Amino acid sequence: MSYSFGNLNKVSHVQRGLAAARAHNQSEAATWFEKALQDNPDDTQAMALLGQALCSLGQRQQGLAHILGAGQRLLEHARGSGDIAKVLEVAAQLQQRGDFSGALELIGPAVAINATDFRGMQMLAATYAQLNRKMDALKAGERASELAPGNVMMQVFLASLQADVGRNDLARQRLAEVLNSAPNPREAFRAHKELARVLDRLGEFEQVFLHLRAAGELSTRLPEYSGQDLARIPAVLQEGRAGYDGALLGRWSGIDFPATRGAPVFVIGFMRSGTTLMQEVLDAHPDVIVADVVNFVWAMQQELHRMDRSTASTAEKLRRLDQAGIEHLRKFYWQCVADRFGDSIADRVFVDKFTMNTIDIGLINVVFPDAKVLFVMRDPRDVCLSCFMQLLPPTPMTAHLLNWESTIRIYCLVMDWWLHIRPLLTLRCEEYRYEDVVADFESTFRRVFEFLGVAWDAGVIDFHKRAAGKAISTPSRTQVSQPLYASSVARWRNFEPEFAAVADVLRPYLQAFAYAE
Repeated sequence: MSYSFGNLNKVSHVQRGLAAARAHNQSEAATWFEKALQDNPDDTQAMALLGQALCSLGQRQQGLAHILGAGQRLLEHARGSGDIAKVLEVAAQLQQRGDFSGALELIGPAVAINATDFRGMQMLAATYAQLNRKMDALKAGERASELAPGNVMMQVFLASLQADVGRNDLARQRLAEVLNSAPNPREAFRAHKELARVLDRLGEFEQVFLHLRAAGELSTRLPEYSGQDLARIPAVLQEGRAGYDGALLGRWSGIDFPATRGAPVFVIGFMRSGTTLMQEVLDAHPDVIVADVVNFVWAMQQELHRMDRSTASTAEKLRRLDQAGIEHLRKFYWQCVADRFGDSIADRVFVDKFTMNTIDIGLINVVFPDAKVLFVMRDPRDVCLSCFMQLLPPTPMTAHLLNWESTIRIYCLVMDWWLHIRPLLTLRCEEYRYEDVVADFESTFRRVFEFLGVAWDAGVIDFHKRAAGKAISTPSRTQVSQPLYASSVARWRNFEPEFAAVADVLRPYLQAFAYAE
């Protein structure tokens, strides 16, 4: 078999791009994939790979457009062949990058082409769930379960979809059947986590911690959790306490930085403290745009490490920078934002909501001393309870939340850090209580918007209607798509026996944040 020089070059370009990507050189990879597309504009593989490379470089809008374009071309081929496997592969890439609306554009038609494909139906259910289309998700989940009745993980997923629409008795029965069927550790882990959530909703509180503890024990057998570096977050916090002092934090305060773009607003706190609720209300305002869990600060920190390749701490590297270096980091941050959001920012207030930026508040203060910070707090007992109950993606942070005692411990470590650095901060910071939002929504958010410098807009009261049809990356997506409710306040009282053993540990934080014991 012979090849034309065009085909040979195309193959060479793709292979070279793949080699560059494996070497973590996404810029070079993108160059090679672009050359492959120049040779053959219909090369769906090169198009999808270019999209992935651009997303890795922070050029999310362009990258997603290329990935979606590849999927649409593959969809045309699938209409003739009936084979939707490649379409689903591309849709999975969109899911991984949080573009569930784009994924739905591919998965919906793909499932229409082949309604008996289990993976397609399962992906359709997952996509609907992420978009808060709960009944659509349940219908797709039921169909997927029919296609693969022996798939245990699908049974667990279906139970979670049933719980999302309030069919908790059915969900409990399904999960009990899973746990009685000798599941493997991963299946049992997920089933115990989901059953704890369902039992909580059913008011059978005495059984909840039994299943949470069982899930915690099983997590030690799952490499994605057991392989996490539990020492990493405590070490970062210790390094921060040693490195950030008043002199460093105040070094650039009062400086007139170039006016091309000012400073962001940062929403921080601790997981499950109400930051997603804050995010959705702010994002409902026409003069505000919110980045949901996009780690721009981490990217900026990596740029600092690229600028200074020594083994010094982040704080020490910041101490060495002159004003030009600080201005470079500010420009780098805003370029990352522009790559992701394009022209949609315009003149709106930009809010960076990445809850655990609490850990990096020292870095934020040094680079953006003119920033504003919204620190969201909630009763420490409710925070710890909610963290322990949630099924969260494995990270060095969330790995602490699989065990009750370690959940309490990591919360205390982070709050110790906040209480230590809060009086040293030179940026403007306001603290808001989740409970105040629930008790008096309008008064609380009038203060928030006044702090941001934007006028009150009564339309934000209906934030939940807007949230109901959008992708939200945190587990709170089902809660913030509903009107405010008070049942999440003081939930810890349902589990008072569990808190008795940790009461002394949490007492300093109850006092610091003015919560009654």
